[in-house]
This record gives sequence, C-alpha cells and structure tokens, in this order.
Amino acid sequence: MTDNNAPVLVERSTVVQADAATVHALIDDFHEWVKWSPYEGLDPDLMRTYAGPDAGVGASYAWSGNRKAGAGTMTIIESVPGELVVLDLEFTKPFKNRNVTAFVLEPAADGTHVTWRMSGKQNLLFRLIGSVYPVMDKLVGSDFEKGLRQLAAVAEQG
Repeated sequence: MTDNNAPVLVERSTVVQADAATVHALIDDFHEWVKWSPYEGLDPDLMRTYAGPDAGVGASYAWSGNRKAGAGTMTIIESVPGELVVLDLEFTKPFKNRNVTAFVLEPAADGTHVTWRMSGKQNLLFRLIGSVYPVMDKLVGSDFEKGLRQLAAVAEQG
C-alpha cells in the first residue's frame, strides 16, 4: 500500500570545477538562471518577472509559458554565500504544488560539490497516481542532471 502522505524528494549532485563563490553567484541571482537552467528553452516566448533584490533572500522570479514551461514562482528564502541557496518553489500550472528546493555547495578536491534537492509533499494528482517518488524522480531528475551539467559549463568558463 502506498503512503499518500509520504514526502517527495528528488536529488542530484555533481562536482563543478569552479570555486563555491562562482557557483553560488549563478544560483543566487535568478537573472543568471537563463544561462544554465534546464527549463530555459522550453518556451521561446516565456514571460519572466523579477521582484525584490537582484540576489539573495527575498529575490523572486515568476514565469509563465506554454504547456511544457508551465507557470509558477520561486523566492529565495535562505542564502549562505558559497554554501547554500534555498528556494520556496510554487507551481501554478500545469498543476499546483509547492516544494522547497535547495542547492547545497560543499568543497571538493577539484572544485565545488553541488547538490540540487527538491522536497515537498504529494499533491492530489500524485496521490491519485500512486507512488510519487518514481513519478517525481522521473519527471524532474533528468532536468536536474541537465541543469547541473549546464551550471558546471557556465561556472567553469568564468
């Protein structure tokens, strides 16, 4: 039997051959996401709105696009330079859901170990589908992998 109140957790990691300050700056400023986010390019007409400070706690980004891009908002709720960026992530389309997304940065011998983690609870749609972990991992796990590769490529150029 599936536990319909089970948490959702999707996580991917990589080592970026750049210092933590460089990596942190690319994550902590939503304006920089156009360079590396795996969701850029899903809709060439994506509408973006930025609010609050340019970076750090309180910075906010809203998007609205086609069916693939969907719509939602992200707000930075915690930021520790060179160590951590935590986002409140709210999807409004194609389904409503709220998650916490964290980027954890740790020193590595050849750069910075970056972990991209999304956690939350199952929404009604996923409760109806059943076991959410494989569904969510399949839906966004490969996106996280692509985003981390692109983040590494941008950070390593700098």
